[in-house]
Amino acid sequence: MESFVVNGGNKLSGKIQISGAKNTAMPIITACALVGGEITLHSIPKTTDPITLIEVMKKLGVKAKMEGPGTWVLNASGTIKSVVDGEQTEKIRGSQTLLGALLARNGEATIQSLGGCRIGARPIDLHIMGLKALGAEVEMVKGSVYAKSNGRLKGAPVFLDFPSVGATENIMIAASTAEGETTIENSAAEPEIEDLASFLNHAGAKIFGAGTKTITIQGVQQLRPTVHTIIPDRIETGTFMIAAAIAGGDVLIEPTVPYNVESLIFKLQETGMQVRVENNTRIRIKSNGKPKAVNIKTLPYPGFPTDLQPQMSAMCTIADGVSVITESVFESRFGAVPELIRMGADITTDSHSIIVKGVKMLQGAEVAGPDLRGAVALVLAGLVAEGKTQVMDTRHIDRGYENFELKLYQLGADIRRSSQ
Repeated sequence: MESFVVNGGNKLSGKIQISGAKNTAMPIITACALVGGEITLHSIPKTTDPITLIEVMKKLGVKAKMEGPGTWVLNASGTIKSVVDGEQTEKIRGSQTLLGALLARNGEATIQSLGGCRIGARPIDLHIMGLKALGAEVEMVKGSVYAKSNGRLKGAPVFLDFPSVGATENIMIAASTAEGETTIENSAAEPEIEDLASFLNHAGAKIFGAGTKTITIQGVQQLRPTVHTIIPDRIETGTFMIAAAIAGGDVLIEPTVPYNVESLIFKLQETGMQVRVENNTRIRIKSNGKPKAVNIKTLPYPGFPTDLQPQMSAMCTIADGVSVITESVFESRFGAVPELIRMGADITTDSHSIIVKGVKMLQGAEVAGPDLRGAVALVLAGLVAEGKTQVMDTRHIDRGYENFELKLYQLGADIRRSSQ
């Protein structure tokens, strides 16, 4: 088993390159199943989730080849299978949008298993409700999802009880080639939704309102080949911003979309960090000392992202004062808390919130990352801990961050990957 070994105490300085967004790449890769012809995708991150998904696409009959760093060409013009084997999809979460893509293409789809981090229930009921509204018959048996339609899907109004990113993506993809008009009310408004809509529109879809609470899709007969570049990863951007805040230093982050991490910018400024946006494509963060305590509540976009909550929780462990952090998106998102306590953090759990009293110094320890963002939070804690921190099992971080330890090393962190 590989681990990350961190010796704390080094400040970070320099420039860091942000990769393409994993959470955008996943639904766009699945949507390629709807296009007859070659799709060229740039800025696909070399992380295990999208690379595993591309292997899944190959098994379904999609031709895929890499034509340079981050550039993949996918071609689904041949026969595409309708059954997705659970052997690989149980390792990743982003495969759920294959349900809408395969259903729209073949009139049926079966996904045998859905994986991803264990951070809460993450139900698929909104996906099923949306596809049923489009005329599909959908059922779930022992973790597998079966969907079937009698002919072309039909556009319809859909209301989501919660602005689920995955459900919004699945319905958007399926409705792109449905007959008639579909409206999604209370849709997710994340930047990843906007980028998926941009890709589909470049391929000939007619999607309006992405990034707002109401999305309208006018179904077209078919989608056409196109070229698309994935947006920079806002969660990776935020992670390195928090890394600079917790370790101290002066870090320039590019390329990025500062507007997409505006909630984090405000919170870091509240802690006393200097955050400057440059040319709307770069963020410079400079620390003048220990951060001040801050209160946070996670919310759907444009609120504070749940995917940055564990990293901010790690920062608050050494902040001056008491922070209250409330998780309202995923009920099991505090998986890293027991490990942070092992490192000397003073954290009390209270229902869906944690109360974090900043301590003078964390202590290095051997800890286990519970999930993708929780494992990253432990590495960030190790940057400022006294002595050595060993974060076991790099697989979680490798799912969502490209060359994570190398990027930190380039900024001056004492970190290495160990196979011991």
